Amino acid sequence: MLELSNKTNLLEQATYKYSLQDITDPNLYRDLYPYKDIPKIAFNHRRVPMGMPKEIWITDTSLRDGQQSVEPYTVKQIVDLYKLMNKLGGPYGIIRQTEFFVYSAKDRKALEECQALGLKFPEITTWIRANKEDFKLVKDLGIRETGILVSCSDYHIFKKLKKTRKEAMDGYLAAVAEAFEAGVMPRCHLEDITRADFYGFVVPFVNELMKMSKDAGIPVRIRACDTMGYAVPFSEVALPRSVPGIIYGLQHYSDVPSEMLEWHGHNDFYKSVANASTAWLYGASAVNCSLLGIGERTGNVPLEAMIMEYASLRGSLDGMDTTAITEIADYFKNEIGYKIPPMTPFVGKNFNVTRAGIHADGLLKDEEIYNIFDTKKILNRPASVAVSKTSGLAGIAYWINNNYRLNGDKIIDKKHPLVIAIKDWVDKEYDDGRQTAISDIELENKITELGGNF
Repeated sequence: MLELSNKTNLLEQATYKYSLQDITDPNLYRDLYPYKDIPKIAFNHRRVPMGMPKEIWITDTSLRDGQQSVEPYTVKQIVDLYKLMNKLGGPYGIIRQTEFFVYSAKDRKALEECQALGLKFPEITTWIRANKEDFKLVKDLGIRETGILVSCSDYHIFKKLKKTRKEAMDGYLAAVAEAFEAGVMPRCHLEDITRADFYGFVVPFVNELMKMSKDAGIPVRIRACDTMGYAVPFSEVALPRSVPGIIYGLQHYSDVPSEMLEWHGHNDFYKSVANASTAWLYGASAVNCSLLGIGERTGNVPLEAMIMEYASLRGSLDGMDTTAITEIADYFKNEIGYKIPPMTPFVGKNFNVTRAGIHADGLLKDEEIYNIFDTKKILNRPASVAVSKTSGLAGIAYWINNNYRLNGDKIIDKKHPLVIAIKDWVDKEYDDGRQTAISDIELENKITELGGNF
């Protein structure tokens, strides 16, 4: 039988409908995941078409998954972060949603204070246990959508839940029915999808979800969760680790529309950003992130990274205010007390700082030589140098011009007497055994001592 596909607008053979494989023993993919060895990446040389959705966006889990990895935020901190996300996401809501806990009085107070701000974006959603009482709680709070956990690998079904696949599926479907009964839109978190039997459990389960959704007239969002960071973005990789294969399969065999498909990844193998971008490229409208990548173990997809990926793929920021990224980083450092690793892209202390004298010389001539983009314009963070034993005259001159915001004919070069005097002092510091970089305060004090007046 042939059907005209509404995705490709071509005649295609009717899609084969996969049925649940209710096996007796769990499929743990021991050839891929030997546990006593590093996981393997298998290729099957099957390609699926790239299909970027018309619209893509970011969702946030900083206040849920992210908050589980740090000291709990105060109500004020949650409200402040929510406002900063609104500023960053811009008027078109590129940061479309953020999810909250609702169990404690503090959680609910923070949620209600954010609701009271009347901001359209990011939309407030929740994450709950899948039972009637929790669905009623969400409904009473005026929340449209909530996340529920539907673990899909045999590691979870057999080992954690102690159930068969059919028992797990029946329980999940019953929970979704309760969400529909309460008038709440469920977001199904398919936990551990990169170790799940994709065609033996995931696709048959999502097929049932889509049927229930159609019958109830209530959408169901599908969040594909790479819980352990096993996903691989490369083309022609075999399931269950293939991001292209997962996204294509959910669309092609389960008819999940792009706007209902979301990717949630972790960074255990340094692939979280590449995997999230690949999910966009192959048909998921949403990627789920956290501010600064804070999350379980190695963290979630860093939200600020996907802002840059969005702009790179779309050719536009579409109204996003990227200077808010620096405000968010400063807030985490100064108000929350979170220590950002200094080499972290876009937000770390050393992100656009050079230490080598030869690099500083290039910055002094034209900062574009050694700066990835106009960080002052885009992030409100001018390129800078750290003065150390390798900075040289050029590094010191650049630091003075940058620190004191010298422009035009006030700019000094590396032949200036003050620069030479500072260089002599720096050399003596390191000749005497110093190992650390010279701090800004030390430099400012020395410049004052030497008669510098800026």
